[in-house]
Amino acid sequence: MPIDRLVARAQAAAERQMRDTCTIRRRTGMSPADPVTGKTTPTYQQLYTGRCRVQQSDVQADGRNVGEARIMLVRRTVQLPMSVTGLRPKDEIRIDSSADEDLTGRAFVIQDLAGKTDASARRVGVIEATS
Repeated sequence: MPIDRLVARAQAAAERQMRDTCTIRRRTGMSPADPVTGKTTPTYQQLYTGRCRVQQSDVQADGRNVGEARIMLVRRTVQLPMSVTGLRPKDEIRIDSSADEDLTGRAFVIQDLAGKTDASARRVGVIEATS
């Protein structure tokens, strides 16, 4: 069987395992200041909405002290269809629905992007900061 057909079959199989859904967005700037409150809010560009799969990369969380607060950084990988391209570090992935209900609604920030020839899924390293 030609390699292209094998890769296409592997990608289709990987997508069938993606039971979660997510939205990926990139911060583009800030809104104009509210004339009454003076507050601004971040603005975003939506990059992708669709299937994904969340996997925990490290069993142990990386705990760090920031001032007097202890911040726990849990490392995970989000798997996406190979058709999702153009992602960058600092893009945000929000889990819209998940087979693991505790993941629904959580937001992750892309830390690193892995690339590989003939991959079955796009894998991005993400981190979630919790206190």
